[in-house]
Amino acid sequence: MKLIMLGTGNALVTECYNTCFVLEENREYFLVDGGGGNGILRQLKDAGINWKKIHEIFVTHKHVDHLLGIIWMVRMICQYMNQNQYQGETRIYAHEEVTALIREMTPKLLTEKEAQFLGKRLHLISVEDKEERLILERKVTFFDIHSKKAKQFGFCMELGKGQKLTCCGDEPYNDWEEAYAKESRWLLHEAFCLHSQAEVFKPYEKHHSTVKDACELAERLKVKNLLLYHTEDKNIRNRKSCYFSEGKNYFHGNLYIPDDLEVLELEEE
Repeated sequence: MKLIMLGTGNALVTECYNTCFVLEENREYFLVDGGGGNGILRQLKDAGINWKKIHEIFVTHKHVDHLLGIIWMVRMICQYMNQNQYQGETRIYAHEEVTALIREMTPKLLTEKEAQFLGKRLHLISVEDKEERLILERKVTFFDIHSKKAKQFGFCMELGKGQKLTCCGDEPYNDWEEAYAKESRWLLHEAFCLHSQAEVFKPYEKHHSTVKDACELAERLKVKNLLLYHTEDKNIRNRKSCYFSEGKNYFHGNLYIPDDLEVLELEEE
């Protein structure tokens, strides 16, 4: 399995794309969030991913930097279904508030010929807290992160041999998620900025964390591989080295600060 980071930035970045990624295995794809616009199409193209091959999508929450790229995916999928150039069906998973929002918006934004595929070949699937689904032939458990802002879900995917990948969404971990995050082989967690720059970027006011916070968390949870994303972009050229330099003082597993379009191999032990 591979993880392709399509975007790594927070909502207001201009030097990289908003946070979203793809899990790929055996030429099957699972898209998680879509960023803030039709830039998702460029990111997929630059990643060498044919968007017509994407049939499984998850939307964590309704914020524009995660949702609007999905609206573009819906538009493209329905348009090409109408032209007989998109094969099969598509499933978009999200909690009920998000699926209701997409269901309300898309008929107003698509042509009648495109919108006819909603509910027929493009399925909006509302998932509940702790609900399990089979995606990429692996068990995925969706869970409510108990956000203090917009309602948001994360997910935990079984990787085999008792290993798991856990995505905490774009807010700091809380104790509700321990059953999923603890001892994860891969933990995906937001890190808005360096702890040393907290006074500059004020992550806590936005309900985000710092590199130090995320690394201390991963160390406590006995995570093997920690991937940090949803960052600021003011020093994008040196972001990787600066974040790694701070984080290694608090986390002794494998620390990853990917750039947009970076690919990681999620090998099993």
